[in-house]
Amino acid sequence: MSIASEITVPNQQSSLNQWLDYLLAIHPSEIDMGLTRVSAVARRLEVIDLAPAKVITVAGTNGKGTTCAMLASILRQADLSVGVYSSPHLLHYNERVQINQQDASDASLIGAFCAIEAARGDISLTFFEYATLAGLYLFKAAKVDVIILEVGLGGRLDATNMIDSTATILTSIDLDHQEYLGDTRELVGREKAGVFRPDCLAIVGEPDLPMSVTEYAHQIGTTLYRVGHEFDYHKDQSHSDQWHFTSMQQTYSGLSVPKLPLANAASVVALLSHIWPHISQQQVNQGLQQAQLAGRLEQVSEQPLVLLDVAHNPHAARYLAQQLQAYQGRRIVALCGMLKDKDITSVLATLAEQISHWNFVSLDIPRGASAQALRQALPNDICRDRASEFVDISSAWHAIQTTVKADDVVIVFGSFYTVAGFKLL
Repeated sequence: MSIASEITVPNQQSSLNQWLDYLLAIHPSEIDMGLTRVSAVARRLEVIDLAPAKVITVAGTNGKGTTCAMLASILRQADLSVGVYSSPHLLHYNERVQINQQDASDASLIGAFCAIEAARGDISLTFFEYATLAGLYLFKAAKVDVIILEVGLGGRLDATNMIDSTATILTSIDLDHQEYLGDTRELVGREKAGVFRPDCLAIVGEPDLPMSVTEYAHQIGTTLYRVGHEFDYHKDQSHSDQWHFTSMQQTYSGLSVPKLPLANAASVVALLSHIWPHISQQQVNQGLQQAQLAGRLEQVSEQPLVLLDVAHNPHAARYLAQQLQAYQGRRIVALCGMLKDKDITSVLATLAEQISHWNFVSLDIPRGASAQALRQALPNDICRDRASEFVDISSAWHAIQTTVKADDVVIVFGSFYTVAGFKLL
């Protein structure tokens, strides 16, 4: 008898947590790349074709979540109904499925799970595949105008890629998840380009584009719209809170600089100029100003300044280092916890010069790196002498509070788990 057959199947009256425990238990691996199984269930649920909704798929190493948030915010300003599917969640599973910027309710997710369970028969699905199908099921039921799908891992074999999109955004390409995506930018780029579709538009925000992406786009007939080529952007030199966007379709002057990464905002505006050219500059501005996303340079305290960021790979660490330059001259204290399968050495080396004191924490999960391992990954003895080790986030934060001054900066980063754990203190 299989393990799955020994587990009690939840029902409509079960809690969301009971369903999530069940979903984690019935599939032997967290990641099982491929579209055959999930596509078969999607066809049974009749969610493989989501017309007349427009579908925007967002892929990339970093910047996917902020891109989705800014696009959804602007589309809402234009009175379009919008469904966003994203992952992972920070605090609550419901964050993965949003309709008109509201998290899905427990009841609606349970209803979707019941429908998926009835449709799947003997087909095994991963936790992520269940989530993807639940999002599609709820978006179709709500008859939203636009569906924004954030790719979970890679692109070519990710569950979101069973859906044909109206257009795609490729935010950035760098090394992460090498065991699945390859250990060169060329290999990673090819996996992420797998979301492209023939005769469709792909907005590319990555300035240093691997040849594998260009070659695949040419091979299948995707129209690439690249930053630095078909569109560009720059900050206003005399007004630091404004920026300008230029393309063959559209020019915007004096846009407000958003709280979220400007490079991703430019990709969003490039997409809008093609798909929704009627959206006004005022609506674009308003949407960008209101867009926010937890755990992305999120400020949770002013004195001391406490920032939370989920940066966990070298590309994200480089962006974080750029943002921390704004606090040059102030003492910067880090609270850092990471997963052991990440490029810890490169991440810490990128930020080493800016951090006055490191507070490393052990993450109490199977993939979590120990505080001792993190400290040993610092580039030299000088850095290690400026580091402390803690068994958990709570004890690290308690120690920081006893020494930190009002004008210091505290950056909490390294993993979604680290940021979520801090928010729950």
